[in-house]
Amino acid sequence: MSIAGHYSYFVTILLLMVGLFIVIARSNLIKKLVGLGLFQTAVYLLYIAPGKLIGGVAPIIGEGFEVYSNPLPHVLILTAIVVGVATLALGLALVVRIKEAYGSIEEEEILALDADDELKARDPS
Repeated sequence: MSIAGHYSYFVTILLLMVGLFIVIARSNLIKKLVGLGLFQTAVYLLYIAPGKLIGGVAPIIGEGFEVYSNPLPHVLILTAIVVGVATLALGLALVVRIKEAYGSIEEEEILALDADDELKARDPS
């Protein structure tokens, strides 16, 4: 198979790297959620890409059809998309609560505020 035949895998690897970089390098919680979304999308592509066979049809037995596509990866990805949307919604709800509690969604500022609160709790004077 030529390099062009592996196009979807190159896109998957690129999305994986970009998503992981955003999660690691950014301190903004919303940007981290966007990075996780990109990472999830790359995983979806990784499972869907080999699930499609050229010339394959739905697995309904009939005359004249010899190559059938497996529907299982598509069904699993539909479930993963639903779980991913629910996870993203929970993450966004947590970011809203963090914003209300700390007044910021920047990770360094939140950690600094927590460290200050811990120092105040140890030394009340």
